[in-house]
Amino acid sequence: MSTEPQTKDFIRNIVAEDLKNNKNDGRLVTRFPPEPNGYLHIGHAKSICLNFGVAREQGGVCHLRFDDTNPVKEETEFIDAIKTDVSWLGFDWGENEYYTSSYFEQLYQFATQLIRAGKAYVEDLSGEEMRQMRGTLTQAGTNSPCRERSIEDNLDLFERMRNGEFGNGEKVLRAKIDMAAPNMNLRDPAMYRILHAHHHRTGNEWCIYPMYDFAHGQSDSIEQITHSICTLEFADHRPLYDWFIEQLGIFAPRQYEFARLNLGYTVMSKRKLQQLVAQNHVSGWDDPRMPTLVGMRRRGFPARAIRTFCERIGVGKSDSWIDMSVLEDCVREQLNETAPRAMCVIDPIKVVITDYPPKKFFRLGPGREVRLRNSYIIKCNDFICDEHGKITELHCTHDAATLGAAPEGRKVKGIIHWVSQAHALKVEVRQYDRLFNVESPGASKEGVDFIDEMNPDSKEIIPCCYAEPSLANAEIGVPYQFERLGYFCADNESKSDALVFNRTVTLRDSWQKAK
Repeated sequence: MSTEPQTKDFIRNIVAEDLKNNKNDGRLVTRFPPEPNGYLHIGHAKSICLNFGVAREQGGVCHLRFDDTNPVKEETEFIDAIKTDVSWLGFDWGENEYYTSSYFEQLYQFATQLIRAGKAYVEDLSGEEMRQMRGTLTQAGTNSPCRERSIEDNLDLFERMRNGEFGNGEKVLRAKIDMAAPNMNLRDPAMYRILHAHHHRTGNEWCIYPMYDFAHGQSDSIEQITHSICTLEFADHRPLYDWFIEQLGIFAPRQYEFARLNLGYTVMSKRKLQQLVAQNHVSGWDDPRMPTLVGMRRRGFPARAIRTFCERIGVGKSDSWIDMSVLEDCVREQLNETAPRAMCVIDPIKVVITDYPPKKFFRLGPGREVRLRNSYIIKCNDFICDEHGKITELHCTHDAATLGAAPEGRKVKGIIHWVSQAHALKVEVRQYDRLFNVESPGASKEGVDFIDEMNPDSKEIIPCCYAEPSLANAEIGVPYQFERLGYFCADNESKSDALVFNRTVTLRDSWQKAK
């Protein structure tokens, strides 16, 4: 696969400088650490392109690590989908596939080490009681009555937690840091919780699971990650990660944060995407209107276009909103170079050539002439309307002398795309628009739920369209340019005998003009 040229950004500058100075003995190890509790979206693509891209450009390696610490929400389906998406984007992790669950025993020993050092304790308070005692941004928290338990008691209770003696939520293990810390993440955060749930890899071996904030940094350390690259929302968590690493005295990865991708007229929260799927507002994670990579792939977005988009928007430290048109422009640029051309009529009007076998067309008026693409000039002589006044049929004559090229001096203003009804392939076309009517769903008006801002016209199904017969062999997911209409790709979902084509993008950005 060809590698697109990369623009230098602050992350790449840091990596280049570290390698130049032989930091970490000249090693470069990054990682992409998704939680397998949903499908990846375009925001993840930015992180994938950055982590895998930096490693590939500088001769390093990038790990694909699944942070599978919550068995209640994780499924093998999501793991398989994540691997498919990363591979589809053009990146290869080789032998570097890892799971946090592989480190459960080591993480348990790390937690025990902190207890022995007086840096962790078992908590009896409920989650709500801990929240109430945590304090606020302007008021210090209150120490738990369990904070001064003896090391021996904490070791005993933690082992009994592991052995399954307590119910879900009955106890947690907390770090003993500082309940008055300005950074709320340092106010004795939870390290382990009890979950009697089957894990997709470890089965029923464990009933206690590490919290993300405890497992994340130590997993990086175990894998000897040199550059832990993540989005800005984790910046306030970095002091906690560093505290754990320092107390344990283990290899210290360095974390760097960049601005996440905010794409207009959609949602990027995994929780909100899950809600759209669970409440059937969309047909699934792969609905072509979703910002998921599987949805974009089904719609016909090329992987190269997404990589180009991620490069074009750049890597910075300030959050910003990117208009959907930027992504669609990258898709058009790619498809204009690679998509084969084909004929398809989406809103058909029957054209009867009264002095020739029947063919068909789209705009034509009585007494006017147009050329059928790559065929004759025809002239409209009559038309037929239905009971609502809609034109359903045109009667035309053709000029046999105009096949291929018109005689000198003979000109027409229009050229019409068409297909032969006798040979055409009947297809269903689905046209998609923005999933939401506002640029920032859920944030535009106070008290308005993001679901209420969905675009009711985001999907249009046109069941009776006609395409040239060659499209019967169209490969699923490969876009074609339907002349004068846009880019479309065959879909594998159909409730009828007709082949389904999803519109990938229009030929030009009609959305910007409409706003």
